[in-house]
Amino acid sequence: MDKFSALKYYYGYDTFKEGQAEVIDQLLAGRDALCIMPTGAGKSVCYQIPALLQSGTTIVVSPLISLMKDQVNTLLQMDISAAYINSSLSLQEYRETLREMKQNGYRIVYVAPERLHSEAFLKVCSQIQIPFLAVDEAHCISQWGQDFRPSYLTIRDFTERLPDRPTIGAFTATATPDVRQDIEELLDLEDPFSVTTTFDRPNLSFTVRHPDSKDKELLKTLKGRRDQSGIVYCSKRKDVERVCDMLNARGFEATRYHAGLDDKERMENQDDFIFDRKRIMVATNAFGMGIDKSDVSFVIHYNMPKNIESYYQEAGRAGRDGSKADCILLYAPSDVNTIKFFIENPMPREDLDEDTLAEIKEKDYERLRQMTFYATTRDCLREFILRYFGERAPHYCGNCSNCLTEFEKVDYTVQAQMILSCVYRCEERYGITMICDVLRGSQNQRVLHAGLNDLSTYGLLSDTPYKKIRQMIDALLTDGFLRMEEGEYPVLRLTAASSEILRGQRRVETEFVREAVELRNDRTDGQAVEDKALLAKLKKLRLQLARTFSVPAYVIFTDVSLQDMCRYQPQTKDALLDMKGVGEAKAAKYGERFLEVIREHVIQQGQEEKQASEE
Repeated sequence: MDKFSALKYYYGYDTFKEGQAEVIDQLLAGRDALCIMPTGAGKSVCYQIPALLQSGTTIVVSPLISLMKDQVNTLLQMDISAAYINSSLSLQEYRETLREMKQNGYRIVYVAPERLHSEAFLKVCSQIQIPFLAVDEAHCISQWGQDFRPSYLTIRDFTERLPDRPTIGAFTATATPDVRQDIEELLDLEDPFSVTTTFDRPNLSFTVRHPDSKDKELLKTLKGRRDQSGIVYCSKRKDVERVCDMLNARGFEATRYHAGLDDKERMENQDDFIFDRKRIMVATNAFGMGIDKSDVSFVIHYNMPKNIESYYQEAGRAGRDGSKADCILLYAPSDVNTIKFFIENPMPREDLDEDTLAEIKEKDYERLRQMTFYATTRDCLREFILRYFGERAPHYCGNCSNCLTEFEKVDYTVQAQMILSCVYRCEERYGITMICDVLRGSQNQRVLHAGLNDLSTYGLLSDTPYKKIRQMIDALLTDGFLRMEEGEYPVLRLTAASSEILRGQRRVETEFVREAVELRNDRTDGQAVEDKALLAKLKKLRLQLARTFSVPAYVIFTDVSLQDMCRYQPQTKDALLDMKGVGEAKAAKYGERFLEVIREHVIQQGQEEKQASEE
């Protein structure tokens, strides 16, 4: 069997995605590899196929229990022998897994990095053939990454203690140059084949909204999505609790996930979401890494994430099966202050000196600035993200809120002069909120107590909505006419370019929304599902099988596979194998059941058409 046969037999696809074939070839040739592929690009195929085409047991280092469980369930449904080793196993289960490993009973074993310390595990690994070691979520090894995990630093020691060094493949969805360098050095990759595929996910639609009420906007957004699976991310645990309670009170099927829950409840809630007992997961960023639920139709960020890397990784959990999906960010200026609090109050890091901590903080602030620019830009959102990751892209994608919204370009030079003058007369001592209050002529105690109501700029923009003043300040920051000086209390500062506007030497324009165009809410892959009745029957059968085998429904067949069956209505096994995502193993296990439903539906449809014509 070669890589193409394996792809078709196990995964049901005829062609590889970008970069997959090249990575597989290099790994099979014994060369290390560093693969940076966005969520949904098929990283797991890159290390699973080499595992299937080589003798021995492949070890996959993975950071999360949920990822291992999900991946192993999927492999078992494809008749691939696999197991996982982590803290969820009882002592007896752990020993049985090691015993089976020793007898070469598994092609692939997923292991938590903490388990690499175990002498019992190392002893078994020293007695079997390990041709290949895959490191998933490899960015976790770098202190410059967004998810640093010290346990990942033990991987190199583990490989050095093996009798024969395996080929090593490192895989991650996002990595800056610093993180890439750390991965290569800390894993001791030898002349690695390096590939970075496009970060573009054309099926994802990106939206940024600046609502007056996030709760109302969230409820409005979810109103037409009651039959879809989705994730709502919040930055704080208390917001997770409140939003989840609000959604359940409004009749939505929602559950919650954050680090404050005990392990049992977290796993139960996660399973409720994965097995479609709950449609919506409300969570902090503690949820999601490695979750392979393919039918997530939307990811909504109730709060702005701390950086573009985190946002794209979290948003990328939507539409993994290739179907259209929405990634929506609900932005408010207060989100920035929340992130600044986390930056200024990080988790204790005794392993790092003060200079390194200061450097990390500086990088975190720069990432936050870029995230804020994304939330406030009027340019194409897709182009902004791709440019951040070093890719060139068209300035118009036609599938983001900015491209689908009509903007009106407005000369705001006079208002800009008022704003800059206010910053100057306030002696560059205040942040955005106070400057807006002064310009609006606010009577709040902070303004009056500081005597700012006596300034000549007080109330100059009293007839302009706060939101519009804020937008103009954002534009001045983006274009370099103002800068934000970080600290315990961030303040606005003038720049060298500010004087050009104040002296009337330069005019400035920005764009205000004229008319928003509603985003499409069609969640198929771009082709109409011709027979919704058949799709409902196939989904019902899929759910029955999923409950029988105790696996998520998408592990049986994805929505994309069912939609293909509806369009082409295959009647034989050979025809079924031509459907997207239908491989030999699944066709043998489930195919006849689905074919029976399709055949019966076609017969019933013919009878109904005949009866209608006779009438």
